[in-house]
Amino acid sequence: MGSLFYLTLDVLETGCHVLNKKSWKDCSPRILHESVYGQCKAMFHMNKPRRVLYLLAYNCTLRPVSRSEINTMCPDCPGPIGLSNSDVMEAATESLAKFNSENPSKQYSVVKVTRVTSQWVVGPSYFVDYLIKESPCTESQASCSLQPSDSEPVGLCHGSLIKAPEGKIVSVNCEFFESKARGSGGENPAVSQESKKLHQKNTDPSSSPSVTAPRGSVQHLPDLNDEKPRDTKDVKGTKSPVEAFPVQLDLTTNPQGDTVDVSFLYLEPEEKKLEVLPFPGEQGRSAECPGPAEGTNPLILPP
Repeated sequence: MGSLFYLTLDVLETGCHVLNKKSWKDCSPRILHESVYGQCKAMFHMNKPRRVLYLLAYNCTLRPVSRSEINTMCPDCPGPIGLSNSDVMEAATESLAKFNSENPSKQYSVVKVTRVTSQWVVGPSYFVDYLIKESPCTESQASCSLQPSDSEPVGLCHGSLIKAPEGKIVSVNCEFFESKARGSGGENPAVSQESKKLHQKNTDPSSSPSVTAPRGSVQHLPDLNDEKPRDTKDVKGTKSPVEAFPVQLDLTTNPQGDTVDVSFLYLEPEEKKLEVLPFPGEQGRSAECPGPAEGTNPLILPP
């Protein structure tokens, strides 16, 4: 049946949006004061002769870099603010209005604000990232309202609004996503067709969940230094430290392993079973792990 890899990965968030078609290798990590880092676990099935590459399950835990340590190193660096702040939408709409006015052939509207930071420059300053979609509007700002969150985004804009004493200073830069590739020649038809049927089945409330569906989750936890220690105590009566990356991933708890039906990945009519063992702990690591880290800053390396 090929191989089943149990992967533990230390990860860094890049500046590329998930809808961007770039390879992660072509995307740069965020600058230090905006860094988001974490750990992922994944089970990946590979059968090279049959051209099967399939993610069985994954789980990631992510945290922002410590704000207290960043403030010590760079007290003037931009810091995060809440998306509900009224200045956030003002920065998004005014920067997009500037983009629309400079590109009159097509008009765009805000779908969703994805990231925002603020700092004091010559006045309060706001830096926003937001998804945009094409709009039927004929004028840049007057008739272009916030679109439903489920609208299809076509690009990501980086806008800024500085409220200086002499007036507002607005800047914007937008990057458009490539159109979705359709019918790529290297795709396994069994995966493309059957996985769609599987997805439809598992999103139908009347059907029971299938063990063959990829299962995964991403947890966004607060700054590690801001998270209070748990109230639980160990045998010595001292408080247990907060676990930096509580990443759990198991398709089975049976120490002898269980089988998972992956027949839908293969074109052959006979049933295909894959043996899955519980995710190994530290003792199950390869002798070559952990590998070298691409970044050496202690603020973004696991404790």
